[in-house]
Amino acid sequence: MPTVEYLNYEVLDDNGWDLDDDDLFDKAAGAGLDEMDYGELDVNEGEYILEAAEAQGYDWPFSCRAGACANCAAIVKTGEIDMDMQQILSDEEVDEKNVRLTCIGSPAADELQIVYNAKHLDYLQNRVI
Repeated sequence: MPTVEYLNYEVLDDNGWDLDDDDLFDKAAGAGLDEMDYGELDVNEGEYILEAAEAQGYDWPFSCRAGACANCAAIVKTGEIDMDMQQILSDEEVDEKNVRLTCIGSPAADELQIVYNAKHLDYLQNRVI
């Protein structure tokens, strides 16, 4: 069963962290963050990450659940997420910035590290509904 280590994008600024920090998840692990902001969740094979988070009591952002907005966007730091057909992200955002949509994304690796709530990134703002 894949394990997703997650971090809430909203806490980066509060702690003076940057999305590009190599040790971002080490910092988060030692920062005493709330379970909503940092932790791990198990995701069944083929299960969408957003659904797994909700099933375990987390209230992650979403809107359409169909890959047509950026509300549920996450940045993949390690691992890979397979997405169903989506029409909102550019090839550059997917291939170079590692943006994935958790509403239609399933783990494609046993261990993942993602920064969820990435809808706050400037370049995604115009696709949040």
